[in-house]
Amino acid sequence: MRRPPTPSKPLNPLNPSPPKAIDRLNDRLESSGPVILPALLLCDFGHLAREVEALEKAGAAGLHLDIMDGQFVPQLTYGLVVVEAVRRATALPLEVHLMIQDPERSLADYALAGVDIITVHLESLVEPRKTLEMIRSLGPNAHLAISPRTPVQQAVPFLDCCDGVLVMSVEPGYGGQAFEPDSLLKLAELSKLRDGGAGTFRLCIDGGMSTHTVGPAAAAGAELIVAGSAVIRASSYADAIAHLEQLARNAA
Repeated sequence: MRRPPTPSKPLNPLNPSPPKAIDRLNDRLESSGPVILPALLLCDFGHLAREVEALEKAGAAGLHLDIMDGQFVPQLTYGLVVVEAVRRATALPLEVHLMIQDPERSLADYALAGVDIITVHLESLVEPRKTLEMIRSLGPNAHLAISPRTPVQQAVPFLDCCDGVLVMSVEPGYGGQAFEPDSLLKLAELSKLRDGGAGTFRLCIDGGMSTHTVGPAAAAGAELIVAGSAVIRASSYADAIAHLEQLARNAA
């Protein structure tokens, strides 16, 4: 059973991004079903604004930005400056996926940059409830990510204060990994928990998304589906997004 639309939140003075962005995303999910969020990690950063514009014109429902610090995960990627540049380039909803140590230190900065969703890893948090509530108080939606080796049960105590749960279907921070089928069992378990009243969170998946895996992910309950190479390495962003979303919606 699909969750009801997320109520709009009042605009937080720290977050200049209008609440309409997340409302548009929720409306699209409710009216059309699962959506693809292209991940920018593989895009041409020498022409970032052009890439963002191309993805927006291609019909992307939102954009996913992977923030890695070289500590929580081995890779070091971009940070706040790039997120601010993307925010200036588009009105699309932005999700920042914080694969970093001590994410609490950066939450206000990303909220101020105008992001719409902040995703933090359960494995990086000392007080998950406090961190999720902090994100919400700053304005963005709060999503909780769990890595492949983290069981769903560890997230259960915090589902009531999540706007979304992101199931990682590959280990965060490593490239070239195969999709882990156990992630589908996690999605199904979370869907069952949500139907049982554990929370009103969106179901999300990230890692190894392709024309072969997007359907099973949607069938297991995924609504926000992060896709990197399946979109960015395609000859046509628009065709790739449309095809992946159609596969997901046919399976949902």
